[in-house]
Amino acid sequence: MNDVLVARCAGRGARFGQMSVESSELSTAHVDCDAFYVSVELNRRPELRGLPVVVAGSGPRAVVTTASYEARRFGVGSAMPAARARRLCPQAVFLPPDGAHYREVSQRMMEIVRSHVDRVEVVGLDEAYLDLSDLYSPRAAMRRILADVAAATELVCSVGIGPNKLVAKVASDAEKPAGFVVLTREQACARFAGAAPGLVPGIGPKTAARLDTMGLRTLRDLARAPEQLLVERFGPNHGRELRRRARFEHDGEVSEARKVVSESRETTFDEDIGDPARLRDALREMAGQLCASLAAHDHHGRTIAIKVRLDDFSTVTRARTMAAPTCDAEQVTRVALALLEEYSPPQPVRLLGVRVAGLASRGVPTGGKRRGGDPAGQLELPV
Repeated sequence: MNDVLVARCAGRGARFGQMSVESSELSTAHVDCDAFYVSVELNRRPELRGLPVVVAGSGPRAVVTTASYEARRFGVGSAMPAARARRLCPQAVFLPPDGAHYREVSQRMMEIVRSHVDRVEVVGLDEAYLDLSDLYSPRAAMRRILADVAAATELVCSVGIGPNKLVAKVASDAEKPAGFVVLTREQACARFAGAAPGLVPGIGPKTAARLDTMGLRTLRDLARAPEQLLVERFGPNHGRELRRRARFEHDGEVSEARKVVSESRETTFDEDIGDPARLRDALREMAGQLCASLAAHDHHGRTIAIKVRLDDFSTVTRARTMAAPTCDAEQVTRVALALLEEYSPPQPVRLLGVRVAGLASRGVPTGGKRRGGDPAGQLELPV
């Protein structure tokens, strides 16, 4: 009898040991709602299910917010000009974005996620990182979360689970829609070895193009590249980080609150504007909206900047740093207008924007190093 008891205890201990190893190796999840904006709209309009549906503005320069998978088969994708999407899929149903409703649904979804996991880092209306390190069975926990989200919101999510945020993020994108991909770092390296470097968040188009000229066309190539070569071409920090990302190495922790370092407002005009008075009026309106939002969140920033995109798509930014952080609409507007006047756009303007950066809450100092970090942070170099 004692021998049987000992054997049972030994077996149970082995199982617990295995789960402990799983919890440590699969400590992070990335959950991403599939076609979020369209999915929310289809819940309100179930008669449109199965049809190509596109969420986009109605102006001549509007872009696609997202498209249903039926529309994506025609080549329609996010950030594409809406006019092009209409040409690619003229039979699609186009719906205007409803930001307030999307935020409400997102809040409900994230509340459900937080009811299961203590540490959740929300990085968008439709996605978040989860710290699973304290959970007994990460896979089972994520299955429960997906079921609860679907029951409460009718939304379908894709999930990636791995040892760090970078692996989890790439895994969640690997088998959309309704994907559930679990990978160790080594498995991620093997699975995506032949993929282009741009697959990995943080390696943007300009960096990928430079890597291509060096003959580094896959993640395998980049992971095997001599560190000194990358350091010479990209600098010590960027060079080493590129190699680390190709190997799916990432140290960033899941933080409960994502640090917002800047906030902006910008608009693409329906037609190019060359009248300085109209540009000033547009800038005043955006600065007022921006400062109202900053004040509502108790955010203040020291750097005020404008963004100007001309009719030939060339883009210019101008910035000025204040002695003290502010969210005062009068001050932000005054500085933004001065920056616009100093630049004096030489051609008609296609897009205009204003930004306040270096944000902190009242009484919290601005600046300081980022701790952890989002794997989606870009490594683009100045041009």
